[in-house]
Amino acid sequence: MVNSKKDYVNITILFVVNLLNYVDRYTIAGVLTQIQTFYLIDDSMAGLIQSVFLIFFMVGSPLCGYLGDRFNRKLIIVVGVTLWLAAVIASSFVPAQYFWMFLLFRGIVGIGEASYSNVCPSMISDMFTGPARSRMYMLFYFAVPVGSGLGFVVGSNVASLLDSWQWGIRVTALAGIVALILLVLIVDEPKRGAAELTSEGSKNISCTRTSTNLNLVECPFFRPTFVTCTWAYTALIFVTGTLSWWEPTIIQHSVAWKQGLNDTHLLPHQQKDQIGLIFGAITTVSGLIGVSMGTLLSGLVRNGRGIFRRVKTERAQPIISGIGAMLAAPLLLLIFLFGHKSTLALWILLFFVITFLCFNWGLNVDMLMSVIIPSRRSTAFSYFMLISHLFGDATGPYIVGAVSDAIRGSVKTPETQYISLVKACAVTVVLLCVSAVLYFVCASVLLRDQKKFNAEMGINVSVASCP
Repeated sequence: MVNSKKDYVNITILFVVNLLNYVDRYTIAGVLTQIQTFYLIDDSMAGLIQSVFLIFFMVGSPLCGYLGDRFNRKLIIVVGVTLWLAAVIASSFVPAQYFWMFLLFRGIVGIGEASYSNVCPSMISDMFTGPARSRMYMLFYFAVPVGSGLGFVVGSNVASLLDSWQWGIRVTALAGIVALILLVLIVDEPKRGAAELTSEGSKNISCTRTSTNLNLVECPFFRPTFVTCTWAYTALIFVTGTLSWWEPTIIQHSVAWKQGLNDTHLLPHQQKDQIGLIFGAITTVSGLIGVSMGTLLSGLVRNGRGIFRRVKTERAQPIISGIGAMLAAPLLLLIFLFGHKSTLALWILLFFVITFLCFNWGLNVDMLMSVIIPSRRSTAFSYFMLISHLFGDATGPYIVGAVSDAIRGSVKTPETQYISLVKACAVTVVLLCVSAVLYFVCASVLLRDQKKFNAEMGINVSVASCP
């Protein structure tokens, strides 16, 4: 399939919106201690901010997936992004005595972002196929580490510059308005299944036929590849979501402890900004490297190029994802054991942990799309998002915050806050091991499910390369 310039313009705009999506999610983490002071909330309530956002995100995901397989996806995205931007701006004006209202608006933000996050991957799959699709997913999911890193940097620095944490979260919405205008004026809705129809010669009309709720139980997204990939990602995103939310705060507690301060809030704003800037820079750079390396290594192993000639396998995507989780686990354990002794060592270890954690970002969706027929991709991806967020980063920050409060008790010195949060985060090391095992199981079933997909699409395997 030869892609037009329009396809690349479309993916660029979709990337920008996805980037702002993740920037918005983590501007809150960049100003979290200021929010805690403003609303007078403890760690568990602070963790609840992210949890409420993701709970609403999960509630909206199945609906958006259902609509995305049946109606104009561009319209769904435009409505969702508009709702997201309006809620972000509204949340920044909530008075200190109405924390529940702030939570409500953050929840509405989640519904708006659900429309975009669940529908976009299926649109990309209808514009590109084969290696080009893998590269476009890699580009699209660059937004995860870059947006997360920028969120910390933008949130903390804008808040410091204007002496207002509210402006730290408003700035993303202002940029989002520009992206929304480009989305409305330029992006087109691709035909469902167009990529496979053009490049593979598919003859099966199921690629354009929509499914009903009655048939969902029998849909191919309940195949072993979908199940194992979903739960592997769920375990991993529990880790990434929890670390992204709490790690800057943990580092602030560590620095305040070393300086002998009685309260982390006494840490100078300049140092807080520096921590946010370094964390954001590391997240961005290591994330870019991780997403790129994961996709590159997967392609090299799958095609048997260079030094990977002897290990050539079509199962490369889940294997590389599993290796990333496996490598991150011991390094994360070292951070928890020795991070408070050397801030420099902590930053270095964190760089490699994030790099390995990001191996899978460009590979998960590509794996799923290679076993799900086009007419069910939005629905399947919505269930993928629902499960992974429900048991992953929606509950992770709150659980860790609540466990930290329970361990610490009533004592709130920087030392006790650091130790309690680190102990609460220890479960993430175990979950990385679980994620690695599940990805390796996924590798054992992937080719069988791809063969079923080819049969359903009417693709002649002898002339069509495996996705």
